[in-house]
Amino acid sequence: MKKIVIVGGGNVGTQLAVHCAKKGHDVMIYTPRYKEFKEILTIVDDRGQIIGQGRINKATDDAREAFEEADIIFVTVPANCMEAAANKMMPFISSKTMIGIIPGIGGSEFIFSTCKDKGACVFGLQRVPSVARLVTYGQSVCATGYRQELHLAAVNGGDTDICCEVVSDLLERPCVALPNYLNILLTPSNPILHPTRLFVLFSEYRQGVAYCRNPFFYKEWEDRSSELLLACDEEIQRICKRLKEFDLSYVKSLKSHYEVADKSALTDKLRSIKSLARVQAPVKKLDNKYIPDFSSRYFISDFPFGLAILIQIAEFVDLEVPNMHKVYDWFKGLGLGFDEFAFVKYNINSYEDFKAFYKGVR
Repeated sequence: MKKIVIVGGGNVGTQLAVHCAKKGHDVMIYTPRYKEFKEILTIVDDRGQIIGQGRINKATDDAREAFEEADIIFVTVPANCMEAAANKMMPFISSKTMIGIIPGIGGSEFIFSTCKDKGACVFGLQRVPSVARLVTYGQSVCATGYRQELHLAAVNGGDTDICCEVVSDLLERPCVALPNYLNILLTPSNPILHPTRLFVLFSEYRQGVAYCRNPFFYKEWEDRSSELLLACDEEIQRICKRLKEFDLSYVKSLKSHYEVADKSALTDKLRSIKSLARVQAPVKKLDNKYIPDFSSRYFISDFPFGLAILIQIAEFVDLEVPNMHKVYDWFKGLGLGFDEFAFVKYNINSYEDFKAFYKGVR
């Protein structure tokens, strides 16, 4: 039996807690909302049928209680919260600790470098195991569309195979070893999907503007969003072509990922995903109307810890990415004042530094 700690009690955190508890491990959830957690957690399908249950040890907000002697730590909080999580756990990390970032985007390989320096094994999943949406916080989550296989890379490449074995056992599905961590960092997922959609929805927003209704994020997806998303996806593929020194064969285009040929087919695909049909845009109500909710992780994570990273990599390889810049410049023009991930903070000042880092952790 291992001590497994889940950082974050949201969609993915609750789902992982059930899987780990089902395997008989000592599971603890680290969250400020620990008082809301029940001892028995449940996963249901889209019909409300129970497909998994597990008994956790406890939920807590005490870092020592959670992280001391932990064997595996799964970090499921948004990218903008990862540095705070790393700082909380770092005093209790040892060389026996495995730290998994789910998913591993957002600069996690740098943010958790202090834990790696203490000998911990740090790894990330390329994508989440399935679509997961909370039913009741601290009690149940609906999980649909489980992936047939997962894809994983460790920051130190030599650890990847053992991490795959551990994750495969816990989640009971094959786990494929990625060639290097860049296959996670460059994955065309939330860092371009959420920002492009938000740009299309709210590009005309300014102070004093309000909307009559809250649109559905996916069910009302339209070709304009697909066109911009695919344009940003193509820019990622062009970045990959510039990174000739690395095997990036697992950075699949969105056309390949969704098995579509053009923007209209992508629109139809995103509209048809039943598990996402009820997801609405991140807004808050104001006098019976709606304005963007800039505290949403769609804004505070996917722009400054997602899109910003991709743009900086493009600059390293001297590549113009006008579509990404258009979206990110709009975000910066909102004047929200969020700090963004910066490679220079981790002494990555040039393409040579970037290349040396990822060659050293392949």
